[in-house]
Amino acid sequence: MNQTFNVQGMTCEHCEKAVTRAVKLLDREAQVSIDRAANKVEVVSSQPREALAKAIADEGYTVAA
Repeated sequence: MNQTFNVQGMTCEHCEKAVTRAVKLLDREAQVSIDRAANKVEVVSSQPREALAKAIADEGYTVAA
C-alpha cells in the first residue's frame, strides 16, 4: 500500500536516513522515497499507517496527517 506522510523537521541527508531506517525496522521490504524540500515521505508498505507515522515521530520528526 502506498502512503504519503507530511514530515516536518528533515533538514539533511542524515534526517532522510533516520526516517528510512525507522520505516525499515518495521518493514524490511518497504520502499521509502523522500522529498525533503516538499516535506514528503512516500512509503510502500503493508504496515498500518499509524505504525509507520509513530516510527517516524519516534525519530524526532513531526508527522502531519
